[in-house]
Amino acid sequence: MFSWKKVLAAASQWPFRQLHTSKVLQEAVIINGKQVAKEIQDELKAVITTWMNHSRKRPKLVAILVGNNPASKVYVQRKMKAANSIGIDSYTIHLDESITQQELIKEINHLNADETVDGILVQLPLVKHMNEHEVCQTIAPNKDVDGFHLENLGSLTLNSSGIVPATALAVKELIVRSNIETFGKNAVVVGRSKHVGLPIALLLHADGKDKTAALDMTTTICHRHTPHTELEKHTKLADLVVVAAGIPGLITKDMIKPGACVIDVGITRVKAGDGYKLVGDVDFENVKEVAGHITPVPGGVGPMTVAMLMKNTVSVAMRNYQSVK
Repeated sequence: MFSWKKVLAAASQWPFRQLHTSKVLQEAVIINGKQVAKEIQDELKAVITTWMNHSRKRPKLVAILVGNNPASKVYVQRKMKAANSIGIDSYTIHLDESITQQELIKEINHLNADETVDGILVQLPLVKHMNEHEVCQTIAPNKDVDGFHLENLGSLTLNSSGIVPATALAVKELIVRSNIETFGKNAVVVGRSKHVGLPIALLLHADGKDKTAALDMTTTICHRHTPHTELEKHTKLADLVVVAAGIPGLITKDMIKPGACVIDVGITRVKAGDGYKLVGDVDFENVKEVAGHITPVPGGVGPMTVAMLMKNTVSVAMRNYQSVK
């Protein structure tokens, strides 16, 4: 005879827990900044080739390096190598660390007046006796490919046309090319520097219909002095977390909403055994177990920043050509 009691008793022995635990968690998609940067550089190379086929002046970029900071030397070399690879004329002015700020400014003004030069960058950090803010403001706004001049930062704040800092553009481009949904979503930027954290936040937050084609996100800015418990509250609600605080391992697995996109801008050289290695602000190995997308360090935002600097150089060259035509 049919008995519901027997059915229910048998059902109580079914391996329900096994059905749940058998589900395999998928790790995050690794956003390959090197690959995306190469795609962009190939695109720029094609643009320059077309530009030159119309008998126009080849874009020119000049970098100024003050002193002998090993990391700065490497960064400048990478930028010059990228420029040469896509067809931008480029060279570096290497100045002794004993040079005065006034002598540096004189060199910048010479480049400002040189009509053959389209883009100027001064590699930061500068030597201790110089004021980086004052030096950056000396570069002509229309040649400021780093986007650090007040006029360019002001244009970004107003969501108007200008030169956007390369790292902020790199973050935006990685998000867009990875098809991350942003409209109306929550973002947290950890870092408030005027050259990195703030420009990133502005590009995430602003109206996508305006000049900067921003990403329409609801954006919160935190920083290294945000209490950890408060920081965790914000990051757990975020669909996108961008970290640029310069604190290795700041963001851990338990701070990330499952499926969120994590962009690691931080890069720090730390001791590892008998040598050193580069690490980001995110605990990459553990966070990738819960995130939907994540950038590695190195190989994420770094190469993309160089690519977007090249894009800025090509853009200003075309813009400057049109202005004198």
